Amino acid sequence: MKTKTIVTAIGLATFLMSCNTPAEEKVETTTVEVEKEITGLVQEVLTKEQRDALTPDDVVASFKDGNERFQNNDLTARDHSEQVRKTTNGQFPKAIVLSCVDSRVPVEDVFDRGIGDIFVARVAGNFVNEDILGSMEFACKVSGSKIILVMGHEHCGAVKAAVDDVKLGNITAMLEKIRPAVLSVEYEGDRTSKNKEFVHMACESNVKNTMNEIRKQSPILKEMEDNGEIKIVGAVYDMDSGKVDFF
Repeated sequence: MKTKTIVTAIGLATFLMSCNTPAEEKVETTTVEVEKEITGLVQEVLTKEQRDALTPDDVVASFKDGNERFQNNDLTARDHSEQVRKTTNGQFPKAIVLSCVDSRVPVEDVFDRGIGDIFVARVAGNFVNEDILGSMEFACKVSGSKIILVMGHEHCGAVKAAVDDVKLGNITAMLEKIRPAVLSVEYEGDRTSKNKEFVHMACESNVKNTMNEIRKQSPILKEMEDNGEIKIVGAVYDMDSGKVDFF
């Protein structure tokens, strides 16, 4: 009962104080909207002439520079709405990136690329099948992209599942495409997903295996690489730092 009495007294005092505040002492608040100007805003998109002038090495270098900006939280400001409108009637991407579906790997941001810059194909475990190979052939042979980048990543759930030989629905058939890369790793220690070192080795092996499968299963892309028209490149994305390590 004493507690209730004290609370009531405080509440009454607060009410009386608010009632006794003179009208002229009341403060009116005004919301002021400040328009922040974004400097260095990019509105232009890659043109055919600009893309055609690039070499595969130029594209790889631009990816490395973009990843450096990503690591430093210095991404280029872009007017995406304007870029969407400017790419309505055509696109001239410089590369196609094969990445995992993992939500922690934002491909365009990782390389500081905008709309119209790159094709992105995603599948858990970044392996290739007929559909993805067809997409790569379209990107390079038809559209003119200069590199194919196969990018794995640390802590990959698909690679871990392949390491442990998980069996579950359609995931079973999917993991069978990654298992050969796991089995090819020469390692004497613990070959389970609990061993970070082995998982990392399996991740790298999977990227290299995918690169080899592209060359093996697509004569079109193999010929383009042999002629120097494109490069097939591998890399692993480090989630702890945001850094992409190229092979």
